Amino acid sequence: MTLHKNLVFGVIDILNNIFNNNFFADKAIEKGLKSNKKWGSKDRGFIAETCYEIVRWKRLYTEIANVKHPFDSKKFWKIFAVWAVLRGIALPEWKELENTPKRKIKGKFDELSKIRRFRESIPDWLDALGSNELGESIWEKELSELNKIAPLVIRSNTLKVTVHELQSILKDEGVESKKINGYPNALLIKKRCNLFQKESFKRGFFELQDASSQLVSHFLEVNPAMRVCDVCAGAGGKTLHISALMKNKGKIVAMDINKFKLNELRKRSNRNGAFNIQTKLILGPKSIKKMKGKFDRLLIDAPCSGLGVLKRNPDSKWKLNLEFISSIRKTQSELLKNYSTLLKKGGKLVYATCSILPSENEIQIKHFLDSKEGKEFNLEDEKKINPSNGFDGFYMARLASKQTC
Repeated sequence: MTLHKNLVFGVIDILNNIFNNNFFADKAIEKGLKSNKKWGSKDRGFIAETCYEIVRWKRLYTEIANVKHPFDSKKFWKIFAVWAVLRGIALPEWKELENTPKRKIKGKFDELSKIRRFRESIPDWLDALGSNELGESIWEKELSELNKIAPLVIRSNTLKVTVHELQSILKDEGVESKKINGYPNALLIKKRCNLFQKESFKRGFFELQDASSQLVSHFLEVNPAMRVCDVCAGAGGKTLHISALMKNKGKIVAMDINKFKLNELRKRSNRNGAFNIQTKLILGPKSIKKMKGKFDRLLIDAPCSGLGVLKRNPDSKWKLNLEFISSIRKTQSELLKNYSTLLKKGGKLVYATCSILPSENEIQIKHFLDSKEGKEFNLEDEKKINPSNGFDGFYMARLASKQTC
């Protein structure tokens, strides 16, 4: 590989926005790529992949480079040099890379690779938390998997095409894919590309959605005659899947506290041809008062630490802290207690997170079932999906409302 200086400057500008200006990695990369329209697909791919790699291995690389936050241009060049040396990339004779200690970098890497918090590039507090909750052996296995690159998976929109038809359409557009056993609507994209530019996407034939995430809507066990509420709908990935499973019939109320996310859901609904979705902005407790006892199914896709999706959001581990996780556990508990009242007697709710921590998952469900509100429910089924299965880490529990008080 030959390095080009303008591309490396692009990488450093993006890293500065992520590490010093607190941008989310995907937004920083998107902004950076828009700054130079002359970059071709290979150039853009190099920049995005390099940024994600350096973000993923930030602790290891900064330790090897012997630099600490905040990072100036000189420190970023040292971090970049570590990345390049460890990948066997020849360093150009640029002044920014002069006197790079290649042998020392490799030796330091070998030394630090014996220590898990450096080898897996994880904050001390998060390493301790994962180990305490999951046990050493499981945490070690899952942590290693979470440092891999996430596969690119899409969900066929069965309101418009079957998965077989979509696979054929994508092939005509130059995109090779394969089906995934156990995931009826999923296709694994063999080679990464900009799917948003494909005509099939613009026509609403598919959505980007990880295979594990696709299981949540199936777990809800909906049918076309139902009234369904998606409590934390966000931009509506699972809402759209539920609509397809309901064959565009019945009614789905998609709620969220963020207006801009619901606006995005409406755009996606139109593209998908999903017309049984009604969006509702949550302004406070009064927003749901009139909805109590109205729904056959309830999805609480709760906000969480996101530890199950670190492979696609590697910057999260540098933004998380114990205070946030403690706060999000309280939010999860409140969601279960406050929104479970929207369910009809005999209805079912699914609580889901993209976390792998028991404190956010099965322990949260146990606490709810022991509460006043939870005594009206039985645990019907639960599913844990570990990142070591190859896709995102997820947890889901299905609770059935008792027929009588």
